[in-house]
Amino acid sequence: MGRLTSLDVFRGITIAAMILVNMAGVAEPKVYPPLLHADWHGCTPTDLVFPFFLFIVGVAMTFSLSKYTGENKPSASVYWRILRRAAILFALGLLLNGFWNKGPGTFDLSTIRIMGVLQRISLTYLLASVAVLKLPRKGQWILTGVLLIGYWIAMMYVPVPGYGAGVLTTREGNFGAYIDRLIIPQIHLYKGDGFKNLGDPEGLFGTIPAIVSVLAGYFAGQWIRAQPVKSRTSIGLVLFGIGCLMIGWAWGWTFPINKKLWTSSYVIFTSGWALLLLAACYELIEVRRVRRWDKPFEVLGLNAISLFVASVLLIKILVRTKVGSGENAPNTYDWIYLNVFASWAGAMNGSLLFAIVTVLLWVAVAYVMYQRRWFLKI
Repeated sequence: MGRLTSLDVFRGITIAAMILVNMAGVAEPKVYPPLLHADWHGCTPTDLVFPFFLFIVGVAMTFSLSKYTGENKPSASVYWRILRRAAILFALGLLLNGFWNKGPGTFDLSTIRIMGVLQRISLTYLLASVAVLKLPRKGQWILTGVLLIGYWIAMMYVPVPGYGAGVLTTREGNFGAYIDRLIIPQIHLYKGDGFKNLGDPEGLFGTIPAIVSVLAGYFAGQWIRAQPVKSRTSIGLVLFGIGCLMIGWAWGWTFPINKKLWTSSYVIFTSGWALLLLAACYELIEVRRVRRWDKPFEVLGLNAISLFVASVLLIKILVRTKVGSGENAPNTYDWIYLNVFASWAGAMNGSLLFAIVTVLLWVAVAYVMYQRRWFLKI
């Protein structure tokens, strides 16, 4: 099987959703609840976006690393390419974290947040790639179980000084936050969303189970490659997805589904939803050849990382520039939101419409890039 168009479309749907929720979230709390992350335990549609990205990375690895997983062992140059890509992703994440910290074009390295979305993608891609290239299939599955169960044991049963064991109700009292504080200086941890530099929703320790989100996609991709392009393959993905949903939901009763902690139950539960969406894309595009709806998502998916970085930079510029002068001058985002959208659509509809228009803007940019054959690869 060559290029999997349904994977590009899946990636495009995911990047569109990420732009949508990022843009709408700036107007919090005037946002429809499904477009916000769960405050702590639980899972909203927004909480599916990030693990979908990791799952997609894993599926793509099936194709990019396929020639190195048999007897044709990879050379040192292959590992260097993987390391280079991971380093670029990590550096882009630092760019987003540090952009415009203290005025236009400034970066305050003394307080920059070290971890983030792209940093987690970088590390999970790097570590999952090494696992795929170094371990046989059975070893990959054993590693998956060890990471999920080991993380659960650590988070639930290893005591944290001053808090005890299994404290999953606070940002700072859990074992993952404690490990992050030991490794990363607190000034470089996340200060928003109540973390106050005492933890990080994309911290180092939580990256351990996130590796499995990538491996889950890799296993799905391997299975697809071994199957005929027929509806029974889609049905298989659906059955696997439903199984993951049930296992993740059941595990969530004792180890709560939580994105900010990236709990093992969350990994399995979100992998279930990813399998279902992949099955839908695969059935429509690869099996039934229903293609009238997918082009906007395909063009987004072909330049996903560059569009994500550009969209985040745009949000930062809108939030940190002002319309007018004086201390009470609104930032550009608020001015557009209030005067162009909320003034006639209302607060919540206004934030939604602003986000939708922004997605359409980036779809237009993606079309231009596609027509000019500009595919920015890392």
